[in-house]
Amino acid sequence: MTNESYQAKDIQVLEGLEPVRRRPGMYIGSTDLRGLHHMLVEIVDNSIDEALAGFAKNVWVVIAKDNKTTVADDGRGIPTEIHPKVQKSSLEVAMTMLHAGGKFGQGAYKISGGLHGVGASAVNALSDWLRVEVKRDGKTWFQEYKRGKPTTAVLEEKKPSPQANGKIPEYKTGTKTIFVADKSIFSTTSPDFSLLAKQIKERAYLVAGLFFHLYDERDDEELHYYFDGGLESLVRHLNKNKTVVNDPPFCLQKDVNGVGVECAIQYNDGFQETVEAFANVINTAEGGTHLTGFRAALTRSINDYARKSGFLKENEENLTGEDMREGLTAVIAIKMNSENLQFEGQTKSKLGNAEIQPIVNQAVKEGLDTYFEEHPSEARRIMEKILLAAKARLAARAAKDAVLRKGALEGMTLPGKLTDCQERDPTISELYIVEGDSAGGSAKQGRDRKFQAILPLRGKILNTERARLDKILEFEEIKALIIALGTGIGETFNIDKARYHRIIIMTDADVDGEHIRTLLLTFFFRYMPQLIEKDYLYIAQPPLYKIQLRNETYYAYSDEEKDNVVKLKANGRNVSIQRYKGLGEMNPEQLWETTMNPENRILKRVTVEDTTEADAVFSMLMGDEVPPRKRFIQTHAKNATLDI
Repeated sequence: MTNESYQAKDIQVLEGLEPVRRRPGMYIGSTDLRGLHHMLVEIVDNSIDEALAGFAKNVWVVIAKDNKTTVADDGRGIPTEIHPKVQKSSLEVAMTMLHAGGKFGQGAYKISGGLHGVGASAVNALSDWLRVEVKRDGKTWFQEYKRGKPTTAVLEEKKPSPQANGKIPEYKTGTKTIFVADKSIFSTTSPDFSLLAKQIKERAYLVAGLFFHLYDERDDEELHYYFDGGLESLVRHLNKNKTVVNDPPFCLQKDVNGVGVECAIQYNDGFQETVEAFANVINTAEGGTHLTGFRAALTRSINDYARKSGFLKENEENLTGEDMREGLTAVIAIKMNSENLQFEGQTKSKLGNAEIQPIVNQAVKEGLDTYFEEHPSEARRIMEKILLAAKARLAARAAKDAVLRKGALEGMTLPGKLTDCQERDPTISELYIVEGDSAGGSAKQGRDRKFQAILPLRGKILNTERARLDKILEFEEIKALIIALGTGIGETFNIDKARYHRIIIMTDADVDGEHIRTLLLTFFFRYMPQLIEKDYLYIAQPPLYKIQLRNETYYAYSDEEKDNVVKLKANGRNVSIQRYKGLGEMNPEQLWETTMNPENRILKRVTVEDTTEADAVFSMLMGDEVPPRKRFIQTHAKNATLDI
């Protein structure tokens, strides 16, 4: 390539909102349902910013039957006068220019979730059609856009449009945004109302005193959220269906050097940790400096109290962060000047402000010290819970060492259990976890031994929701599974040592098989969630029916598929239909062809869209509390697929 072939004319300049349309993932994370909701919530967060600034009291969200979405608030309304610098209406500037808005410099917002100033304009760029209506100074103004470009000027609306079919009442001032996502960019333009409700409810906890009104005209649903209890209400909600250790929860609300620090902590008698972290109402799923400061304060405060109150002797080691995470439910939230807020990544999943760590550390440490002094009975129960966790940790470490030693001595195989594959490259290798010896035998014979390993399980494994790690490691089938995977477990878990990058649960298509699958999913979710996050975990889909038409054989994976095959192929001929109730009913060739052959098989990848919701479901289904499980069964009984 010569210099002449690369000239100034080859440098592409993307103007206006074109960068957002070219690289939407950089601005909203993805172009699937998650990205669609990120876009929707960006507009909602603009309304929340008005509430944080002390103006808006209500936020309305309405999803129409055609997926057209309306978000409105009764805040001040976006300014519409001519912007002195660019000589355009301020409304058009905010909606069509990146990094323009009241969240920069000495703007209208001290606290805001919209760090990058691309929220409204990015939504505009990724919408097939968008309309903004502003009520301000006794007038109603509007502007419409198509894929980020104005199709009208900023005009005064003499006859305001109906407020989303009457669902939004009249308000004196505020902003209303109506938009439809661009189907040429998004894989779906249909918002999920339950996901939206979860996202809005989360924000309602964080902004006490703000009313949220949600309507879904597609299914005629509506929800309203209002909380005045703040983070304490959220912690109590997260501990729903669990037996709590300290009540009342520890709650903190403090301002340190202009940074608002809020925190709520309540332990439960379970073994898992649930911690939510927020910065200016944005859920920082990957944590950040505020979470680091919180954890350091929790560890220091509890160790100080343990020494002071005699729970730890002089010669005993400090308790570890791992001990304190067992059964911990906590929410940490900070609010600060949006001009100084720093996130790592456009989608704001991790807080990056270094100065926040010592601020949160100091505030939480002082608050916890006071809580322990003023609530001695709750402090004692927390200490007893943590000390028990510490003993279990030491016992689990000894058990893990024994498991790892045994695995090393036996070359990472268990005679009679794991039948390994020849391949040593984990990116190619697969592990089938198979129910029962009979199915295990068929799988071993039918597999491709080059890259497919087989681990049969005898009976049902331990319910790991109700047991600590030291007890779990006493269970032989689980020990075999841990050794087969090669990752270790607990604090020694290392995803890079996984011996298989495709782990496939293969159980019978009956009630017992589904129970075994649920027990395995509980184990992976609670003790090896990294495998799920890396997309390593799958569920095999064996056929339900074998359909024989003379010399022709067909397999059907659902009742509907079976009916279609019979309807299309039988044509009055004799047909034999066999319902498979167990994997062992298939011979090795059939099992390979239907369930294990990569060319033909159907696998379901296990994913977790909402960790908090998944945690609640596992606690309810697999925990000790019977009434919530009974209510769940009664509620969903009609949806159950039974084979009696």
